[in-house]
Amino acid sequence: MPRLILFNKPMNVLSQFTDRGSPTSRATLSDFIDVPGVYPAGRLDRDSEGLLLLTDDGKLQARIADPKFKLPKTYLVQVEGEPDEVSLTKLRNGVELKDGLTRPALAEVIADPHLWPRDPPVRFRKTVADTWLRLTISEGRNRQVRRMTAAVGHPTLRLVRWSIGDWSLDGMEPGKWCNAAIK
Repeated sequence: MPRLILFNKPMNVLSQFTDRGSPTSRATLSDFIDVPGVYPAGRLDRDSEGLLLLTDDGKLQARIADPKFKLPKTYLVQVEGEPDEVSLTKLRNGVELKDGLTRPALAEVIADPHLWPRDPPVRFRKTVADTWLRLTISEGRNRQVRRMTAAVGHPTLRLVRWSIGDWSLDGMEPGKWCNAAIK
């Protein structure tokens, strides 16, 4: 039976088990997960936080990570400024990036979510407001969410992947993992 692990990846942790060849030591999955034979299904950048799925089944890994399956990924995104309806509509219709037009996203302004403190914290600026968005995409280009919000004039300050398909972080603290049912 395939194994599936949900992990709440903290900021500044690489989405891999080793960091060979790096001149400085960086945190990896092996600092948190001691389960042989599982590998990440997709990536989450070092400067992003949140849900990372790991499995020991190659077919399940492909179904989760491959954009052709269009598995929705939902992010809680703190952005600089206050996006207006024009910016949100651009996100909802797809944003033109250097590597082409993104698929349409679900995008909405949300109240500040009750999240764990980030280490290091997001820099606070008295003169520049920030806003939280819930953004759901169905592809996974390199740094896609960050590039999308920047393209509409609202750079990302904090990025937390909250869910992938039906799996979510609900109730899971950073650095913790649990076994999950395969849906």
